Amino acid sequence: MAYSYEPHHFEDFEEGQTFESVGRTVTESDFVMHSAFTGDWTELHTNADYAADSQFGERVAHGPMTFSLATGFVYRCGFLERTVMAFLGMNYMDIPAPVYDGDTISLDMEVTGTKPFSSREDAGLVVLDTEMTNQDDVVVFEGDMKFMIKRRDYSP
Repeated sequence: MAYSYEPHHFEDFEEGQTFESVGRTVTESDFVMHSAFTGDWTELHTNADYAADSQFGERVAHGPMTFSLATGFVYRCGFLERTVMAFLGMNYMDIPAPVYDGDTISLDMEVTGTKPFSSREDAGLVVLDTEMTNQDDVVVFEGDMKFMIKRRDYSP
């Protein structure tokens, strides 16, 4: 199983192509850094006593943190290195289960669409369906990510 990929230009992506990230263990530092960066100190994420009485029984990662971890996995794989021009959004995003401190997560990706832009010649659209799971194969994030990717042979 390959975990590091060569940079891909728009022409290198094909529907059905798959990628797999390495694993990463979520830590206390991740919780604190996300809270500090965003200003989101919601007690479900930052107060162990409060969270112990919640439906989860302990602190859980912020939903936006889970999304941020997923985008980090995409970039860490290397296939967008110096070829991604923009993240264009998502048509859907689900967080069906929480991420806990100590969970080890990884991301599977599949190219579900490629499309040249009619408005520009230097890039095309690539859509990745993503699924992030924890160490128990529980899905903790899924969604499609849309990227603007450079074309290989474009010269203005």
